[in-house]
Amino acid sequence: MHDPIAIFLKEHDEALLHLEKLKRTAVEIKKIGLNNKLLKQLEGSLQFIEEEVMVHNLKEEKALFPVIEKFVEGPTISLKDDHAKMFKLYKKLIRSLKVLKELPNDLVSRTELFDASNEIVQLMVNHIHKENYILFPLVKKFLSKKELKEVFSKMI
Repeated sequence: MHDPIAIFLKEHDEALLHLEKLKRTAVEIKKIGLNNKLLKQLEGSLQFIEEEVMVHNLKEEKALFPVIEKFVEGPTISLKDDHAKMFKLYKKLIRSLKVLKELPNDLVSRTELFDASNEIVQLMVNHIHKENYILFPLVKKFLSKKELKEVFSKMI
């Protein structure tokens, strides 16, 4: 059987690498403005968030959270709230990028992009920490093999 928690943990590790890259890219853009190299890096980070993080969050909400909510709802409410905030910050980053493409050296836009990047990175790192060190250990402790199998089947 495939372990859904191991899959989520692996996806978290990959996300943390991309978040570090987003953070470095945003620092550079704030310092020097937008150039082709930084644009490609930023677009890569945003594409990862859209194609991987959003799918990951959906898998958690559709497969894992309903099983957990049979026992307790508190943690999933907070985590779903984080997912919604991530989506709003992602949209903010997209808007900032759109403006920066028009005005690559605009200091206000560079600062807005930097701030939005820092917000999403901080939120996602904290979110991953909550899941890795609080939620997932509880899941492994309390969910049966049958329930974990149910989670996995809903992930694919």
